[in-house]
Amino acid sequence: MKRTPLYSSNNRARSGQLPAAQRHPVPPGAASPPATAVTATGSGALPAARGAGGPLKNFMLRHERWLMLMAGALIAALAIFVHQKTAPSARDITQEDIDAAVLSSLENKPLPSIAAKAFEAIRPSVVRVEGVFSGATGEADMDGGVGTGVVIVDKGTILTNMHVIAGAERIRITFADGLESEATVLGVKPEHDLAVLQAKTIPDDLQAATMRSTGDLAVGDHVVAVGFPFGIGPSASAGVVSGLKREFVSPEGKRALSNLIQFDAAANPGNSGGPLVTADGQLVGIVTAILNPTQQRVFIGIGFAVPIENAASAIGVSPF
Repeated sequence: MKRTPLYSSNNRARSGQLPAAQRHPVPPGAASPPATAVTATGSGALPAARGAGGPLKNFMLRHERWLMLMAGALIAALAIFVHQKTAPSARDITQEDIDAAVLSSLENKPLPSIAAKAFEAIRPSVVRVEGVFSGATGEADMDGGVGTGVVIVDKGTILTNMHVIAGAERIRITFADGLESEATVLGVKPEHDLAVLQAKTIPDDLQAATMRSTGDLAVGDHVVAVGFPFGIGPSASAGVVSGLKREFVSPEGKRALSNLIQFDAAANPGNSGGPLVTADGQLVGIVTAILNPTQQRVFIGIGFAVPIENAASAIGVSPF
């Protein structure tokens, strides 16, 4: 008895058809028809795809590098955008912020005072001036009065008061760095109580004072007097300009001075010949006298200085 098969592994056998090559044999010598690619599965024969995955996949494979770069750039731009949107915005700086910052800076590191800046500027040019007198036979020389001077030319030219060196046989100068030197008198100007000295030996780095015209000096301007009051120094005292174009006559009536700067910075014997400087340390006058109606010769609030224009003319040159 013949058994009917339950299934067949051959589609062609199940359909009852023969392959095309058997149904239409090619005569000997004739060219074979082109073969048609078929899929491995299915009952119908379909043409195979040109590239696995289709045109999109082929495009991505060909431009893979550029696509990766574009993707990276897009991610970076997106990250920047998100950061800008989420980061807190900078607050505008107000005047209150500036004031608070300045106040904090001043509290932590205070600025030097006006007098301190002026003193530091003039100090290298200030000298101690002493008159020396010969002692009796067999005795040591005696020091006379102590005064102050200020270097106005870095070759060792010094301005001081004439009364500081009056009668001295020799003059001794002590510079800011401690160097001592003898000095000679180049000239005097009695009408302004001024003397010009020349030091014989000077420091290598001697600094001359910076001179400034008194043309724009006004009452109330800050000034600093520097010198050796009672031989102590160099010392600084601060005050203001109290008046201009003042006149002064010494208690003995021996000196009459005019066109003076009046100031209230403390000055005492020993300050004579020293510099009167502005807040920035520029030389505007030579301290020459103090007013005291008593015989104590101490400062009571009124001092006088010769304007630098008159002082510089004592050496025959204009400082400006």
